[in-house]
Order: sequence, then C-alpha cells, then structure tokens
Amino acid sequence: MRTGISFTVSPADRQRLRALIRDRNAPQKHVWRAEIILLSADGVGTVEIMRQTGKSKTCVWRWQERFATEGFEGLLRDKTRPSRIAPLGAEIS
Repeated sequence: MRTGISFTVSPADRQRLRALIRDRNAPQKHVWRAEIILLSADGVGTVEIMRQTGKSKTCVWRWQERFATEGFEGLLRDKTRPSRIAPLGAEIS
C-alpha cells in the first residue's frame, strides 16, 4: 500500500500552474499534470483526481511524486527512455 505523499504549493508555483492551464498553446500533457498538482494541493483525493482528469492512479501518483521532488520544472519534461531499437553492432557499421 502506498503511503500518502504530501507537498505544499507555493503561491508563485500555484500562479505558474494556473497560467499553464489557461495557456491555449501549452501541450495538453502539461495542462493535465498541472491540474493533478493543483487538485492535490487543494486536498482532493486520488480517486476524485482520477475522475476529473481521466488519468490512472499510477499516473496521478507519478506526477505527485515528481512535483514533490523536482517542483514545477519536473512537470514540463519527460523522463528519457532507452530506444526500443537496439543499436547496430560494430561489425555492421
């Protein structure tokens, strides 16, 4: 069972998150990440956040944890993943 994660959103971060949600040119993945954080900061439970954003529980938890450790900037970038295509061997190059 996951223990609750808690974090506080500073007034400056709250303003940045709201601006991101209102920005019509912002990527949608950034918008729903910001919505997850604002709902969490307002004390909304995980199930209600899932219902409002349409995201899974693990997704909500991932972005809560990312914001707690990396702050606002952590929401704007994705983790790098290894390519699913293996690099060519030295004998082929």
